[in-house]
Amino acid sequence: MKKRQLGRSGLEVSALGFGCMGLSFGIGPGVDRGTGIQMIRNAFERGVTFFDTAEAYGAQNEEMVGEALASVRNQVVIATKFGFKNGEVAQGTDSHPERIRVVVETSLRRLRTDYIDLLYQHRVDPGVPMEDVAGAVKDLIVQGKVRHFGLSEAGVESIRRAHVVQPVTALQSEYSLWWREPELEVM
Repeated sequence: MKKRQLGRSGLEVSALGFGCMGLSFGIGPGVDRGTGIQMIRNAFERGVTFFDTAEAYGAQNEEMVGEALASVRNQVVIATKFGFKNGEVAQGTDSHPERIRVVVETSLRRLRTDYIDLLYQHRVDPGVPMEDVAGAVKDLIVQGKVRHFGLSEAGVESIRRAHVVQPVTALQSEYSLWWREPELEVM
């Protein structure tokens, strides 16, 4: 499997990553725990080293990732996300610094690790200044609980404001033949 470095961060990931969302959220009923764990392990055995999950995908999602990768933790990059009230998309955004800290502690337990390689803000929270969000993540990086900061579905203004406080390692945006909006400004 080829590798890619994310920007100038030094973070190296497999060219193909495993997006874990569909294991338990968003696309059909999901899979049972054993099947999800086996799928993640199969991906690793085929060279995938980048695994993406989120609080919003449900506790079982992060738990499957943690269990599947515990024995190879030092060989993989795990990304997870924060940003929704009580982890529920339908309840709207919540990226207050105290909420970020709670989500990270919970994710660390579920993922069976003492650090998160890449922590994304799942969606920009219009109720919390981006500088406060980036500052909270920066504090977690200083504490060693997080290694890199990412944004998901963020616009140019948000990216710039965050990057001033804490360098943004990765941007996760929907981009396909059907959705070309990132071409307008972000790219």
